[in-house]
Amino acid sequence: MSEDKPAETMDPGAMEMNAIPNGKGHDGPEEITGSGDGEKEPVANSASSHKTENAASNLPESQEFLAVDDKKTPRFTDFEGKTSFGMSVFNLGNAIMGSGILGLAYAMANAGVVTFLVLLTVVAVLSSYSIHLLLKSSGIVGIRAYEQLGYRAFGTPGKMAAGIAITLQNIGAMSSYLYIVKYEFPLVIQAFLKVDKPAGEWYLNGNYLVVIVSIAVILPLALMKQLGYLGYTSGFSLCCMVFFLIAVIYKKFNLPCPFTDFSFNGTAHSPIVNTTDPGGQEDDACVPKMANLNSQTAYTIPILAFAFVCHPEVLPIYTELRNPTQRKMQHVANISIAVMYIMYFLAALFGYLTFYGEVEAELLHTYSRIDPYDTLILCVRVAVLTAVTLTVPIVLFPVRRALQQMLFPNKTFNWPRHIAIAIVLLTLINLLVIFAPNILGIFGVIGATSAPCLIFIFPAIFYIRIVPKEEEPLRSPQKILAACFAGLGFLFMIMSLSFIIIDWTSGTSKASSAH
Repeated sequence: MSEDKPAETMDPGAMEMNAIPNGKGHDGPEEITGSGDGEKEPVANSASSHKTENAASNLPESQEFLAVDDKKTPRFTDFEGKTSFGMSVFNLGNAIMGSGILGLAYAMANAGVVTFLVLLTVVAVLSSYSIHLLLKSSGIVGIRAYEQLGYRAFGTPGKMAAGIAITLQNIGAMSSYLYIVKYEFPLVIQAFLKVDKPAGEWYLNGNYLVVIVSIAVILPLALMKQLGYLGYTSGFSLCCMVFFLIAVIYKKFNLPCPFTDFSFNGTAHSPIVNTTDPGGQEDDACVPKMANLNSQTAYTIPILAFAFVCHPEVLPIYTELRNPTQRKMQHVANISIAVMYIMYFLAALFGYLTFYGEVEAELLHTYSRIDPYDTLILCVRVAVLTAVTLTVPIVLFPVRRALQQMLFPNKTFNWPRHIAIAIVLLTLINLLVIFAPNILGIFGVIGATSAPCLIFIFPAIFYIRIVPKEEEPLRSPQKILAACFAGLGFLFMIMSLSFIIIDWTSGTSKASSAH
């Protein structure tokens, strides 16, 4: 194998395809110069160590290459992980959990309970399988970075494709998080101040508030040098989402159906009329649909795919795992996905059974239509705002690393560049949020493009290219299954984009007609 060949003697073509064999890598530019925190210098002879450092300085974007002392067991020498199994489950669960949970009740309303459950189950299983493909590829070549798997499989084009997909996906995620801040923060302040009719106060303007939150809270956290420093805030963020789920379940049994619609600004909204007869027959509007098909059903799959995307964060969490093995990390992924699967289904089910066909694309806004001063819902709004705000810096880290590897591949860590990229990203995302028409459009378009790449296509084609033909021939069942998996991703992307474009051009989309 090429791993026995020193990096310094490789010709440029081989280096492009095989990255640095037998070198000391790192988990991204922000960790290359880190001292003390979890880094451990290999106890190899000094000549080998010196060669390794030279290789790393020549191509800093190469990451985490396998030590070849033992060909059976992948052993990463660049970073000594100190995160326990339980904390890794917690971290990955937080990476999976996002504002997507707020759109799942709407997805269930447009797909039906049974259809939604089947789709959610399929996407969860496929996500677990794609993580298996990533971990298998990572173990073979000793690379624990998504972009560098692309580099090892297809050279620079592979690295660029992965980096662009991660950038688009995570910018979409951050935009959706900040959209919630823009949309919900003014309502929270209104409820606190008991303002029924806003008169244009600046502190009730969502555009101003999202900029203030970005500068005061998100930017300082995004300037941290390493992702591990955000463990406490991510844990608190996940706890807030658990509180949201408990409140949704509680409200199902405390709100009547049909409900009467009120609003903050006093405009006349038609209440949902109870069409039951005097005998008390159940209203059709309050009967759950087991299966449903309408123009909005096209959004269901992208929203679900977006809800389970955690793939850019899987390998960094693998890097920080104590005593990392492929089996151990797969267990971490499976448990995280299972927990989020349960939370997603319960949140969607009870949100849907509370409002049925009246549920909106953003679940929390539906509650505010009933009683804007409800204390529990006010607390839930604060919890969700806190959760999504604290999640933004975590999602920003992979984007910054991807941008640094695409734009500054031969540069080591640099504070001014580290800070500048964070500021530029937050500025861009704020502009997107201020001018984006609706949160559903963000979920639909981003979920239909980058999510299939990160979940289906890239893990499969990287796996096919990276796993040696001696170990698994091209026509082996494993590689045939991976090829089918990639094909499913392409099919999913084409179908989703087609449905969304048809939906938009027909003029019936709630994404374009919603306020």
